[in-house]
Amino acid sequence: MSIDVLVIGAGQAGLAAAWHLQRAGVPFRIVEASTQVGGSWRHYYDSLTLFSPAGYSSLPGMPFPGDPERYPVRDEVTGYLEAYAARYELPVEFGRRVASVGRLDAGFASKLADGEIIHSRAVVAASGAFARPYMPPIDGLESFRGRVLHAAQYRSPEGFEGQRIVVVGGANSAVQIAAELASRATVTLASRRPIRFAPQRVLGKDFHFWLNLTGLDRTRWLDDQSTPVLDTGKYRGAIKSGHPDQRGMFLKVDSTGVEWSPGQHEPVDVLLFATGYRPQVPYLDSLGAIDAEGRLLQRKGVSTTVPGLYYVGFPKQRNFASATLRGVGPDAEVVVRSLRAQLAPGTSRHQREHRRICCEPAT
Repeated sequence: MSIDVLVIGAGQAGLAAAWHLQRAGVPFRIVEASTQVGGSWRHYYDSLTLFSPAGYSSLPGMPFPGDPERYPVRDEVTGYLEAYAARYELPVEFGRRVASVGRLDAGFASKLADGEIIHSRAVVAASGAFARPYMPPIDGLESFRGRVLHAAQYRSPEGFEGQRIVVVGGANSAVQIAAELASRATVTLASRRPIRFAPQRVLGKDFHFWLNLTGLDRTRWLDDQSTPVLDTGKYRGAIKSGHPDQRGMFLKVDSTGVEWSPGQHEPVDVLLFATGYRPQVPYLDSLGAIDAEGRLLQRKGVSTTVPGLYYVGFPKQRNFASATLRGVGPDAEVVVRSLRAQLAPGTSRHQREHRRICCEPAT
């Protein structure tokens, strides 16, 4: 059986895409590899708190519940995504991992891990934006006999009591994790650049209010690792008190610890990297949709090399907000508008629309 659109993933991006497709009356299926909606949110550390308030953290059609000025925690987000899928009766098929997507004359043949092949006229890739934890190359890291983990593997400070830990990173998550661990262990936050702080609220308004007002979050000038750490004073105060302490990046690693400067070696139990993620979409490998560096070949969520292939939820696919709760809805709207033009009768119209979306200046 063929369907107009296959949506891959039921995290925030897949749900936003499904909402716009449903509203537009476009037949679709949405497949999710896991047994629940929520995507990467379920794999983040237990105490994660959003850096944007509830009022800026919604999918289309359904405001985040509660005080719009509060900052929701991880489990509230996963609960919100579950409620969203239920409210709009989005037809998520769980336990359906896509192994590969192949090209056909009339569209795509997507092979699932269970052997089913789904034929569709278009594909929306909404899974894989945070699939590959990134760890920078570190001299000697392979020889370290202590524990090495990425923030993706961290859940809580339980089990780290009394250990010597170095957290690598300088963005919000690195600071939040380091401060949490410092209540149980001796922690240093190491970063290549000085940590920059910005007040969470300015003149009574959240930082994201000003981003929206100035239009900065609708550009590609910012990224997760270059934006300042948003703080009420809690984290700046913790670092000032030495819990955690903060230093520049160490020079190298050996079997027992790190070398901070020539001749200054310190034993370390744990190296924890809060250094972000990179997209990974192996199910698209055969399509020619990705360059040699692993970057998606796309413009505004529309593939520039594979007609009928679209993306929602990937970092900076349109702007700084593209991979956030507040950004996936507007991106999905742009994608579905282009997708509907593709599905309309007439190849020439499809080609003109695809060219217009891909080639007009990004906003």
